[in-house]
Amino acid sequence: MIGMFPLAHEQVNYRKAGGIVPFRQLSNRVAADSVAAPAAEADRPIEQRNHSEVSEFILLGLSNKPEQERFLFFFMLMYLITVLGNLLIILAIRIDTRLHTPMYFFLSSLSLFDICFTSTTIPKMLVNHISKNKVIPYSMCLTQTFFFSWFIGTDSVLLASMAYDRYVAICAPLHYTMIITPRVCVFLVAVSWIWTCVNSLIHTTSLNRLSFCGHNEIHHFFCDLSALIKLACSDTFINDLLIYTVGGLTAIVPFIGILLSYIHIFVAVLRIPSAVGKRKAFSTCGSHLTVVCLFYGTIIGVYFSPTSTHTAQKDTAVAVMYTVVTPMLNPFIYSLRNNDVKGALRLLLTRKSGLYCGYETWV
Repeated sequence: MIGMFPLAHEQVNYRKAGGIVPFRQLSNRVAADSVAAPAAEADRPIEQRNHSEVSEFILLGLSNKPEQERFLFFFMLMYLITVLGNLLIILAIRIDTRLHTPMYFFLSSLSLFDICFTSTTIPKMLVNHISKNKVIPYSMCLTQTFFFSWFIGTDSVLLASMAYDRYVAICAPLHYTMIITPRVCVFLVAVSWIWTCVNSLIHTTSLNRLSFCGHNEIHHFFCDLSALIKLACSDTFINDLLIYTVGGLTAIVPFIGILLSYIHIFVAVLRIPSAVGKRKAFSTCGSHLTVVCLFYGTIIGVYFSPTSTHTAQKDTAVAVMYTVVTPMLNPFIYSLRNNDVKGALRLLLTRKSGLYCGYETWV
């Protein structure tokens, strides 16, 4: 019975193809392999290693300094002004039948998009600050990136549609009603939605194929596309290419359309003999041109400047301009410089307070 088992001092041999390997040598070889495996794994390229995928990101917000986060109160105030101001513009245009024209149809659409645009980023930032929890799940981060890219692209295309409307109104006033019909207005707004939705879907899909491992802190107050690409540990060549091609077309093509429209407008206005006519023509374009400069100036500064000049603080400050400040200023720019909008707002406010003498005709 004892002879069936090897004694401790006996050398046990195991048969292997090509010869007999002693048991002690076999165990030493297994131990050496277990030590060498991690070292070999470390020598492999980073794309080939086994990483634990990131399931959430940390939005560092506007600043890592607690004393500077007190300014978040002003962001909440600006967000409320943005929503209320743009909502008043929409309601005023809806109520006043004198404003049921293509120009104000585009303006009400822009106000709606601005509300959606700011609501994509600011509420989440405020919730993170109040709850002291800066974590955002991976799926929610991609969703925020999708809607942010969608609405910012829609703003860009819609501003080009508004420039085309002004071009026809000034350069071809006799044919305006035949060219800018209600069907054309709806078509231009629908194209802005569909085009930019496809563009955003392409960027989000390509972003989803990237691998995120290790570092998951985003130096921003929302999930910005360029900030996420910087965190990826896999090859981002395709993503960078898409930003400068597909994304560039969504920004550059409308910008070129706006530029060409205003070149023709300026040439047409200079041909007007009276100073009053020139002033009136420029007044219809001044508000739109101001919004275009604010919007495109900040966008170009962030996404189309050399990456060597980018810093987290600079990108965040510029992002605040086009995500918060510009949508907040739009209602003031269009209302303060437009007597028709101011009249409609007064009509809306007096109607709501019950002071409007013709209130009974609206109910």
